[in-house]
Amino acid sequence: MRRGALLAIAAAAIAWFVPAAFAAEPAAAHPGARVYAQHCASCHEGGVPKSPHKMFLQLMATDAIHDALTVGVMQAQAAALSAEQRQAVAEYLTGTPLAEARNRPPLARCTGAAAEFDLRDSPAKAGWGMDGDNSRFIPTDVAGLGAADVPRLQLRWAFAFPQAQRVRSQPLVALGAVYVGSQNGTVYALDAATGCVRWEFRASAEVRTGLVMATWPAGEAPGERPLLHFGDLMARVYAVDARTGELVWSVKADDHPNATVTATPALHDGRLYVAVSSLEVSTAADPKYPCCSFRGSILALDAATGATAWKSYTIPEAPREVGRTRVGTPILAPSGAPIWNTPVVDARRGLLYAGTGENYSSPAGPTSDALLAFRLADGALVWARQKTAGDAWNVACMLPDNPNCPVEDGPDYDFGAATIHARLGERSLLLAGQKSGEVFALDLDRGGEPVWRRKVGRGGIQGGVHFGMALGGDRLFVPISDKDMAARVYEQPARPGLYALDALTGRLLWESPANDVCGGRPFCSPGIGQAITTIPGVVFAGHMDGRLRAYAADTGRVLWETDTTREVSAVNGMRARGGSFGGGAGPVVRRGLLLASSGYGIYEHMAGNVLLAYSVGTPAASTAATAGAATPVGTTSSATAPAAAPGSSAAP
Repeated sequence: MRRGALLAIAAAAIAWFVPAAFAAEPAAAHPGARVYAQHCASCHEGGVPKSPHKMFLQLMATDAIHDALTVGVMQAQAAALSAEQRQAVAEYLTGTPLAEARNRPPLARCTGAAAEFDLRDSPAKAGWGMDGDNSRFIPTDVAGLGAADVPRLQLRWAFAFPQAQRVRSQPLVALGAVYVGSQNGTVYALDAATGCVRWEFRASAEVRTGLVMATWPAGEAPGERPLLHFGDLMARVYAVDARTGELVWSVKADDHPNATVTATPALHDGRLYVAVSSLEVSTAADPKYPCCSFRGSILALDAATGATAWKSYTIPEAPREVGRTRVGTPILAPSGAPIWNTPVVDARRGLLYAGTGENYSSPAGPTSDALLAFRLADGALVWARQKTAGDAWNVACMLPDNPNCPVEDGPDYDFGAATIHARLGERSLLLAGQKSGEVFALDLDRGGEPVWRRKVGRGGIQGGVHFGMALGGDRLFVPISDKDMAARVYEQPARPGLYALDALTGRLLWESPANDVCGGRPFCSPGIGQAITTIPGVVFAGHMDGRLRAYAADTGRVLWETDTTREVSAVNGMRARGGSFGGGAGPVVRRGLLLASSGYGIYEHMAGNVLLAYSVGTPAASTAATAGAATPVGTTSSATAPAAAPGSSAAP
């Protein structure tokens, strides 16, 4: 097969990972194609080990690439290019004209009291998981919202992300502000009351992670300047001043050209623990690409300076050539076992826990699809508990007869969701949900020995537990995605919806299957892919059909729902709408404000570009006309189908 045909096949697979909006005019017809081929391809398609792959460049904003070529890190390499050529190659890679990228609507800047930061307003809890255990439980005194309030929630304000069709960053509330990252690499500090912009910071690429800040005693000022920590698509980790947006430090978490940071870093006792994952899984779709050389890792950094304390790989052995494909491409192994999820710190045992994904090439090893315990002091791997053996997969497996598909061909059962440290009386368990649809409990007093396992969902490439469970008391809430994929044939029916288990025994307490309201809409599916969040009596869950729902924690009955795909007028002057809920974000509740990031225009999901803020009371004037009221259970809005039936009890 000729090189052009092979690249076309690879492009088809990579298109699954790259949003459709990036499909510009055919490559050969674009004036930037020749510039890229002559001046860029030799480095960005494997020629230089540390250069980001072309696929990463396609995920960047046009103006970010242009700035890198003209005044940024690539200025020296692009010195021989004319201004027209630099613009052409940036537009070729992203499919968006530079003028359109530069022409951003003016932001609604805060003035007066709305622009002031309250240094006495410490983050309620440090981290993506709402506490150090990743429970995603928010107590009433922090949430400022109870079960009786939920049916009266109304849209208070909406913020539209410019040049975006997905929102993967979970917001953080502190200092009277809401901090959130965006697809074009901008991190915003918004006034929590109104949504106006206090400051913005531009990272090198998309910010998929949430943001984390150390806590201090409530009502007091911090002892030193508060720092905001996060990572970006290019595997760069940042610390910025939370009051000004000024960069304090930035480091590269990994030098592999396909490395990325998707999980929100974990912050504990002055150290930042960064999980490193990779998109080499999709680069392997090119049959000429030597697959694969990435291996997942945890990086421990000094939170104040960015200095490295230690780095530990999920696969101790560095990859080497172990064979050749039938077309002569080197096979490198062992590889893969990325960490997509936020680690959890167990200070008493001096350990850090994280789950891994599949291997990218054969043979599959013992630390893929596994739960790992690292020593906090030096990163040494203390124990590993593999839950799916023999799992090697990459995107080549989605294409017919692609030689880069490992012989195992999946099933691609990552631990994409973060683990939870459950303290249940005298028991200390590690709870983990997998894309297989299974949930596991491990005994932390016995080195991770199994306690129970429960099959909840069907599972699949985008099935099972995708991004995060929640724990309220001794009740574990399990969201199931179970999205169908054309590349797979399933023997069991999908089971999308929300489920509750007894955390001590794994017994099924109730189930609330998600009804299908998609009505043939493209890229719409009813399941729950995004991480969920619980407050006393309520579980908040964003569905892949765009619905944001509140479930009764004791029965699974739907208390309230709203359709976020309806268009709204945002506070920054743009029209916006949500889409599928996905990515690493999840609902956040603080002082009566419910925040939800809606839009996941990638991996065959509905696009969206909005951060929505709900509270009890009258809808904001700027959004009321188009957003409409949310729907309490038992009523129907013109934009949504009737709410699902109450959850049904399940026998032991």
